[in-house]
Amino acid sequence: MKKSVATEIRTPMNYNVKLVFLYSFFQSFGRGIWMGNVLSLYIFLLSGSNTILGWTSFTMGMVLTIFVFPAGFLADRYGRDLFLKIASVIGVAALVIILFGDTIIYVFVSLGLWGLFQALSRPSLESILADSVESGSRSKTYSWLHLTRNFAMAIGPFTNIALFFFFGDIWELTILKNVMLVGIIITFLSIGIMLFFKDKRSLGSASESIKEEVVETVAEIKNGFGSKMSESKRTKLIPYLLVGSNVIVGVGAGMTIKYFPLFFADTALYDLSPIWVQLIMGTTSVATGVLSLLAQRLSLKRGRVIIIFVVQLTATLCLFGIAFYPRLSILIPLFIARGSLMNAAQPLSRSILMDVVPKKNRGKWNSLETLAWGFFWNFSAAIGGYLVGDESPYNFRLNFLVTASVYVVGIIPILFLIPLVRKERSTKEIPS
Repeated sequence: MKKSVATEIRTPMNYNVKLVFLYSFFQSFGRGIWMGNVLSLYIFLLSGSNTILGWTSFTMGMVLTIFVFPAGFLADRYGRDLFLKIASVIGVAALVIILFGDTIIYVFVSLGLWGLFQALSRPSLESILADSVESGSRSKTYSWLHLTRNFAMAIGPFTNIALFFFFGDIWELTILKNVMLVGIIITFLSIGIMLFFKDKRSLGSASESIKEEVVETVAEIKNGFGSKMSESKRTKLIPYLLVGSNVIVGVGAGMTIKYFPLFFADTALYDLSPIWVQLIMGTTSVATGVLSLLAQRLSLKRGRVIIIFVVQLTATLCLFGIAFYPRLSILIPLFIARGSLMNAAQPLSRSILMDVVPKKNRGKWNSLETLAWGFFWNFSAAIGGYLVGDESPYNFRLNFLVTASVYVVGIIPILFLIPLVRKERSTKEIPS
């Protein structure tokens, strides 16, 4: 018998899992106010340049890249909770600098520190979460967490509607800074929660990797070239294909995401006010959370890899459509579908990865995942700035077409996962 949504919500959770949900809510809520479209427009108005906007992301990505692997390695060795406490100090410093700084130099310094904060916190946070959830049944927890993050992220832009209504519905530096202040205060709350995580409250062998995640038996399954592959090799291949796909998709996403707010606000194209942009972004986050739950439910019947492939391919087709500057009534549904479908695959991908990676190596693999959506995302943001250009009319079409083409390449590794990963096991099948 299927559990109702209310029953699933009441199911007892591990101490660390509860903290991850609480942290993720306030972190996403705060960032949804100050760090998304508002920060992009703030940097653009402060610098007057799309390329500088891209370079601020590149700075954050470079710092993240330098520290993320050492942070993941050391977290595996010395404890995830220790590195979350260290990260909290760095995060506070980054927020204080961008809050009181008033030049582009302060923005670069702040985002550099925020990159360090991400490098130290994300591998440890994802690892302590994986250590606190039973293997073989992660997709439900990850999907609900994804919904929580996107619901909170949606509250941010919806809150911004009220803030812009109060401060003024125009793209102006002073107004943007006032809006950012509210979001930064909420983000401080999330950083405080990081002090309470405890490694000793994680699970034991129940959260260890699943060697049987690879499908069937060696005699029954052959690879794409018709030759047999050992179960051990299959298990080792899955993380490389997943992370490889995420790296490529991250490259494409970075080229585009920072520039969507400018695309909507561009007077030569759609000339949308701040309130309209917040409404679109908030709706996209809500749709992402709902579709991630729907994708998880469908994956129980069709398989996680099949669903990942379908939603990412559909999102890519939507972006190709956006590149042709459709009228607003078509653009908005395409944009919402693109963002929500592409992101709906993330919890499924994460659940597969954490099912096949041993606990002792999760910090390293989460570091690699962070790198995929950190360095490569932010590095490609700099490329995206040059694709869009600094002279009006901005070339958003070229940016979107290049991004969609990169997405197509990124989806290809997912096809090779289809014969490797079976449907998720139920809780009853998990060995004690």
